[in-house]
Amino acid sequence: MPMSSYYRELRTKIGTDLIFSPSVAAVIRNDSGHILFVQSADDQRWSIPAGAIEIGEAPAQAIRREVWEETGLKVRPLTILGVAGGQEFRWTYADGNQVEYLVIVFECQIEGGKLDAIDGESMAFRYFDPSNLPPRQFPYPDEWFQSPGAHVTWFADPT
Repeated sequence: MPMSSYYRELRTKIGTDLIFSPSVAAVIRNDSGHILFVQSADDQRWSIPAGAIEIGEAPAQAIRREVWEETGLKVRPLTILGVAGGQEFRWTYADGNQVEYLVIVFECQIEGGKLDAIDGESMAFRYFDPSNLPPRQFPYPDEWFQSPGAHVTWFADPT
């Protein structure tokens, strides 16, 4: 989706300066255990479905909304795989807006829908084998992509 009214208003006040953004991301597996990645229409990078938590929105609500907007899938969050953030989770958009994400990563189960870029941000979808993932936009720990069931909440620590 386009930038929310909250972030649009914030940007009118601070311009493109670096902001901190609480966010969510989803690890979604098909029946073969392969993980869904979306390819960005902006820069052709592959990433797991993700996005900012809106004001007043709980993280579980945000992951359902973000996955729907980016993929057309309805999901149920099962567990939190971990939380990631720090300098490696900074991003500068084409318009110059800078952000540092703090990301809650959920393991999610598909409940319905069909792959379709509802918000126009995704240009392609592909399931990847966990042993052969594409280069990722952000350095989520490899452990988060391994077999489901090995759910241990783990905090990314660069040290």
